[in-house]
Amino acid sequence: MPVEKTVAVREVRVFGRVMPLPRQRWARVGMGSALVAGGFLGFLPILGFWMVPVGLLVLSADVPLAERVRRRLMGWLHRRFPRFAAKLDA
Repeated sequence: MPVEKTVAVREVRVFGRVMPLPRQRWARVGMGSALVAGGFLGFLPILGFWMVPVGLLVLSADVPLAERVRRRLMGWLHRRFPRFAAKLDA
């Protein structure tokens, strides 16, 4: 009996939006780390501080600590701004 390999496509869901990620773990961790590192150089042109939260979002697919922080932050945002969260979830 042949064994089928099923590879789950990684994705991160935030506020009802889906962000697809590479299938290889090393690519996700590398991309997330590069975004965070580039975000700390936000004072330079093109690079920006927006890269830090996006990098942490990418890392949250593989790093349990980053995932916990993301889930806590999302719960806090839903509790603190329920009208805003309802608009984003719709």
